Amino acid sequence: MVSIKDVAKRAGVAISTVSKVLNNYPNVSEETKRKVNQAVAELDFVPNSVAAALSSKQSGRVALLLKMNTKTQAIDEIDMQYLSGAIHKATELGLDVITFFFSMFEGKSAEEVTRYLLSQSIHGIILYGMSKEDKVLHKIIESQVFKTVVVDAPVFNGNTSSVWVNQEQAQYDVARKTVEENKGRSILYIAGKKNGYVSEERLKGIRRLAREKGLKLLVRNGEFSELRARNITFQNAKNKDVVVCASDLMAIGAMRALMEMDIFRPVCGFDGITLMGYAGKQMNTVRQDFAGVSAAAVEELHRLMEGGEGRNHVLDYQIVRMKYMDIIC
Repeated sequence: MVSIKDVAKRAGVAISTVSKVLNNYPNVSEETKRKVNQAVAELDFVPNSVAAALSSKQSGRVALLLKMNTKTQAIDEIDMQYLSGAIHKATELGLDVITFFFSMFEGKSAEEVTRYLLSQSIHGIILYGMSKEDKVLHKIIESQVFKTVVVDAPVFNGNTSSVWVNQEQAQYDVARKTVEENKGRSILYIAGKKNGYVSEERLKGIRRLAREKGLKLLVRNGEFSELRARNITFQNAKNKDVVVCASDLMAIGAMRALMEMDIFRPVCGFDGITLMGYAGKQMNTVRQDFAGVSAAAVEELHRLMEGGEGRNHVLDYQIVRMKYMDIIC
């Protein structure tokens, strides 16, 4: 059996240095990290603590891996609901959870991230906010080393499940309700991020509605930014009947712009965040129970860790009209 001493010898460093690299201690040079990680990979070394955990009947720890939005504080509510739902359900199921953020693994390879998570006795991962551009995370999923649940992305295999609402249908439903209530014939659609799974599905929904109803559709990318949605609205809303936004935050930006332009256009959003109730005007939106989605993700991960097969698990949503009196306590 390969030991930490063998790794140290192969890398030409002290045993204590190998330990520091495996446990991500600061002040270790990149060259030393490279030598140690290369030796670990060549010798297929697994730390004793990890080997013991993997061979035991215990379920191990669960990692909650989030992509925080650092450009705004307005949608922290979503991440907080995710954490709340996950921690509550994990406690109920007797799972030990630890929270990580995508930024912590920036610049690291899939192998490095995998080794680090294993060193922390992680057996299962829940990913929030993964996009098509997160290549390292995709490699980790494909390796199937961990039982994994991906929230808001249709990525699943034998050891991986997807948990989300039907984004395409939800976008279709909320836009159709808004268009029909206002007899609209043309739509300004403010989409989310390019290469985002959620954005792609929601775009399919609005395009299907426009095709079926014979509506004129103008699509602009708002990148889930309130400011960008505001500017897009100033530039394009005057000649459109309805403004459909792929997020509530962008819907608030669009509504504020319309108020400054002193024109009325119905606006609808997506997510059901509390902030919508303070927007100044009532708007249709898709209400997702983020805490409930996260709790369902933990339940799904528990099922996988008990030997279940990965699947695409689709949850319910509601079309609501956000009002101030509905959100105050």
